[in-house]
Amino acid sequence: MNTVYLCQVSRVTLRIIIVLAAVSIIGIVTTQAYWVRKAFDLKENQFQRDVNTALQNVAVRLWEANRLPATSINPVQQVSTNYYVVDINCPINVPLLELLLTAEFSKRNISDFEYGVYDCRDQCMVGAVETTPMTRIPVSSQGPLTQWMPAPKEGYYFAIQFPHREANLVSQMGIWVFSSVVLLIVIIFFVYTLMVILRQRRLSEVQKDFINNMTHEFKTPISTIALSAGVLQDKGIVTQPDRLLSYATIIQDETQRLKQQVERVLHMARLEKKELGLKKEDVDIHDLLREALSNIQPALQQKNGSISLAMNASASIVRVDRLHLTNVFTNLLDNAIKYCEQKPLISIDTQRAGEQLIITLADNGIGIAPAHQKKIFDQFYRVPTGNIHNVKGFGLGLNYVRLMVEAHKGKVTVQSEVGKGTVFQVILPLAEKQRT
Repeated sequence: MNTVYLCQVSRVTLRIIIVLAAVSIIGIVTTQAYWVRKAFDLKENQFQRDVNTALQNVAVRLWEANRLPATSINPVQQVSTNYYVVDINCPINVPLLELLLTAEFSKRNISDFEYGVYDCRDQCMVGAVETTPMTRIPVSSQGPLTQWMPAPKEGYYFAIQFPHREANLVSQMGIWVFSSVVLLIVIIFFVYTLMVILRQRRLSEVQKDFINNMTHEFKTPISTIALSAGVLQDKGIVTQPDRLLSYATIIQDETQRLKQQVERVLHMARLEKKELGLKKEDVDIHDLLREALSNIQPALQQKNGSISLAMNASASIVRVDRLHLTNVFTNLLDNAIKYCEQKPLISIDTQRAGEQLIITLADNGIGIAPAHQKKIFDQFYRVPTGNIHNVKGFGLGLNYVRLMVEAHKGKVTVQSEVGKGTVFQVILPLAEKQRT
């Protein structure tokens, strides 16, 4: 009871930590986004002021070059965020304009601009992009400059466009970009760490479940053997040969059960270390299925179950390790019996599909919910049924099935519906001699 309570407290604490961590991350990201936006707005305002000042200075210099008084207090008009028009009302020397623009913008660390000039003397648009050669484009042209120049006005004017204004502003926010990248890295590592903690916690839970189940599975046959051994120590039992044989058989059966459980755990350990050598030979899969059926007959008879066989495969020879593949089918059939709340009805079918052999095992058991179907082949994983597992086990059987089938270059699939049963398909390559 105390263990369950502590486990529940631990889960509540972990959920609180996760919620607080999520709130903290959202708060930090929101705050960072707010200040980055504020910094961008400040940069944007500074950019607009710098552009206005630079363009006003250029206009003054052009008036001075033409020896004319200023015709406007503020000749600069901002048409959009990255587009400005300057009414100059005097002839414009394009090379001088480019020189003045480059000089003024360079003082303010502004680059990458385009400009166009409207000359009312010949009704032409003269344009250039930074240091590229100047081009003369007629007003009626549909070229690139006419796409961003406004409708012609009376007199002379020039227009400036900054095609990569946002990128330039962002590039000037070095410290903010750096801090945002650092924050992103910290959040990624934090989330990764949290995922590792959750994964380790889940692994710890399934390992505890495995140890508890293994203890129960070992305790029951050991208790039965100890009880039977105590009975056999009675001197009077030698006068009761039937009773003596019965208890000796119990000891033998329970010892075999313990041996199988130990071998299952050892097989999984060897598979993890890739030390399990497979002794492959050409075997008829139908013979292996019959051998597996004989292994589960006692459990099947105990539940009054039945099995229907449909050995329809025209070619059934596979190159496998006889022992391990027999264990694969035994595990699947054993699960079909254990996880059935009524009379087990199992069907086995074999079919050839090209160079592959498909073995289908269907049952009428309790079924597996879709949320658990992708996890049942994981090591130690057992489908939860409330706070306890109605059927004892290690959570190794289906993991062993998957690993062993894949070791034979095959695959195993599952289809199931809760309350209606489960269908497993084991797909194996046919032996070389039967692939033609």
